[in-house]
Amino acid sequence: MKTKYLDLYTDYLISTTGYARATELSAMLDGEMSHDQVTRFLSERKYTSKDLWREVKSVVRQIEQEEGYLIFDDTVQEKAWTDENEVVCWHYDHCKGQTVKGINLLNALYYNDEVSIPVAFEMIRKPLQFCDVKTHQIKRASEVTKNELLRDMLKTCVNNQLKFRYVLFDIWFAATENFEAVLRSGKHFVAALKDKRQVALTLEDKQQGHFVKINELVLSNRQAVRGWLKGFDQEVLLVRGLYEQGRQHRHVESGLQ
Repeated sequence: MKTKYLDLYTDYLISTTGYARATELSAMLDGEMSHDQVTRFLSERKYTSKDLWREVKSVVRQIEQEEGYLIFDDTVQEKAWTDENEVVCWHYDHCKGQTVKGINLLNALYYNDEVSIPVAFEMIRKPLQFCDVKTHQIKRASEVTKNELLRDMLKTCVNNQLKFRYVLFDIWFAATENFEAVLRSGKHFVAALKDKRQVALTLEDKQQGHFVKINELVLSNRQAVRGWLKGFDQEVLLVRGLYEQGRQHRHVESGLQ
């Protein structure tokens, strides 16, 4: 890896407030690094999550602790005018609440002592093409789901001996399979829940199949109660909270403290 080029390019990406372009980077360096050098550097090989881990490993080792957090989230970098392919294609953007054309990245961020460091990533690829029965339009699909990628990334972080106790993810990753994978890893999870998620507050209700939607629970701010999610055998903590904007959210925790 050409460390000089990598450091320059990443510093440029971090500091730029607009669209990143090789020509602008070259101009900022008064031509010491040409446009062609930038593009050759970016195209000479594919960079993977392993490359990221090699770069950040030494820094992570300095700040990691057993009580650390591993945070999963995905983001879409919109590319409205780029030709569609298996990487630049249509993805659902949770921030915009609609599908957009762009690059979809699944990220794992390590957080401890007010320091955040990316430790793993996967680019969402959609190589499969099919015809939508209703719209008769050609659409794309992935060979693996984001939840499957998340579980693979979790396993990799554990194999890398990353120190953390809690795994955090948002509503769209709050799947039973992900909860089970976290517990198998000897960790705890904290996840936001959709309002329609069904819960039982007593073991008797769970055994008899008496579940209610979580938004029907009457809880005060930051109040936590024990219960069971439908389809998940482990007893959990159910917590209600408020965002700064006053919107309610509910999340689930596997640690029963």
